[in-house]
Amino acid sequence: MPVRPHRLPLVLVLALSLAACDKTPAQNAAAARPAPAKQSGQQLASERGAVQLTRIAEGLEHPWSVALLPDGGFLVSERPGRLRRIGADGAISAPLANLPEVWAKGQGGLLDVVLAPDFASSKRIYLSYAEPGPDGSAGTAVATATLGESGLSDVAVIYRQQPKLVGPNHFGSRIAFDGHGHVFITQGERQERMASQDLKMLQGKLVRLNLDGSVPSDNPYAGRSDARAEIWSYGHRNMQSLATDPRSGKIWEAEHGPRGGDEINLPEAGKNYGWPIITNGIDYSGLPISEAEGKSKPGMESPYHVWEKSPGLSGMAFYTGHPGSPWNDSLFLGALADGNLIRLSLDGDKIVKEERLLGELGKRIRDVRVSADGKVYVLTDEQNGELLRLDPPAGKP
Repeated sequence: MPVRPHRLPLVLVLALSLAACDKTPAQNAAAARPAPAKQSGQQLASERGAVQLTRIAEGLEHPWSVALLPDGGFLVSERPGRLRRIGADGAISAPLANLPEVWAKGQGGLLDVVLAPDFASSKRIYLSYAEPGPDGSAGTAVATATLGESGLSDVAVIYRQQPKLVGPNHFGSRIAFDGHGHVFITQGERQERMASQDLKMLQGKLVRLNLDGSVPSDNPYAGRSDARAEIWSYGHRNMQSLATDPRSGKIWEAEHGPRGGDEINLPEAGKNYGWPIITNGIDYSGLPISEAEGKSKPGMESPYHVWEKSPGLSGMAFYTGHPGSPWNDSLFLGALADGNLIRLSLDGDKIVKEERLLGELGKRIRDVRVSADGKVYVLTDEQNGELLRLDPPAGKP
């Protein structure tokens, strides 16, 4: 039975309705191909020197995720339910065919796209998206598919959030691999706060699966009747950032707080990250979170790093393996609410400094990725969204 969501404050409902994109599959399929952008560059200031910014493509409708292809091109998801190829020259394809059915309402839609670890030989990709259910319900899902020139084949759904709930918000979702045959999937609690604490529900959980969607036998709740075996960690709110640190293999995730309290965690097996029992934020109405008992509690994990004022975190990428770059050993995160790109300087796992980039653009930064040659790519989440490239400053580390 679908669950009815909490009533949202009017100001939030209005804001979400402005951001929502609710189109029929026929409208999605008929979407015009955006004209290629005339690639242009400009120099922006940073604390380590001039950064070269290049616009690769524009005219994307609320782009959500970018995957970097080996040939120098890109795959970009658009939240209304379209997946496009973009060439290194900025040429944008028509929407690729044969995507799974996407529930594109509110914050739901086509979300993350990543290349499989063996993409070079398999051409397989992973997609996360909001999947429709009965009676107007929906839930986060993940599918794999083989990428072709103009469409997908061998599409298989390997994960479905259960139960599906009614409501337009908090789907997550990002995908990352640990290098040991596992895929991690983030999702939100669908604004059913206490679902994050219910181990029989998948909302508000980080899940860990084998690459084919089966459940690893060493998952913390595998074999238990009182919990979902897919769960890796729980007590999360709305996770829209996830990445594996190439230096250590650790999984890092970031999630939206309510009004305040965006956080980074290094999630460990079976641990409870507290939402909504512990939080650094308040309700959008200005009132305390009704279920909250404070900022910490025994048996629950406090945030690894927290922002008392929410930047609106989305997207995450490590910049490592470039010892000649001033940006080496950094963690990048997109900031939607603050309209900038956050760079955290790292000393091992320790966050030692924060820098904000791209604020002069006034754009919502939805996703960030780092290429093998040390370029940084970002997506702006706008009706006329852009794919941008940043060349790091040439100064010394």
